[in-house]
This record gives sequence, structure tokens and C-alpha cells, in this order.
Amino acid sequence: MPNRHVLPPWEFLLSASRNSLQSYELSRLGHAANLRKEVAPMLDQWVEETASALLARWLLEHQGREAASASTNGAAASQAENANSASDNFFADSARAQNGSRSAT
Repeated sequence: MPNRHVLPPWEFLLSASRNSLQSYELSRLGHAANLRKEVAPMLDQWVEETASALLARWLLEHQGREAASASTNGAAASQAENANSASDNFFADSARAQNGSRSAT
């Protein structure tokens, strides 16, 4: 769609009768409505495409954080395994959660 800037016909508008101005107004409103019919589907498609791209970006960032968290947790878990037995590791998380909730109150 070409980008064009159309100036209103000033001489015609300033010298036109009431009926001519009403007719001109209706023709411009009709043209604007037709343009809206053309633009609205494109705008909807643009919003959908942008939303899909943003979702992909969010998933990329989420996967990156998850991978970093998993590698950090994996290193911490291997250190904990060397220091404690399996039963100590199993109950340590629940004991920390209970102590944390008691100190918060």
C-alpha cells in the first residue's frame, strides 16, 4: 500500500454548499472504513506474530535459567553427597523449611 499524503481540496471545501460538504464527509468516512477493513486483519496478524515471538523469547530465557539452576543445583548436590549420607540429605531440606517458617513468625 503506497504511503501518500493527500491534502484536502481547500478551494472546493471553502466554497462548497452544505450538501456538498456532507457528501464529501460521507465519502471520506466510507474510504476510512474501507481502509480499516484492510488494516484490521493485518494488525491482528502482527499482534499474533509478535506474541508468538515474545513467547519463544520467554521460553529461551526460561530454559537458560533452568539449565543454569540445574547445573548449580547439581554441583551443590554432589558436594552435599560427599559431606552427608543419603538420609541426611533427604531430611535436611524439610528441616530447613521448618526452621525457616518458625523464624519468620
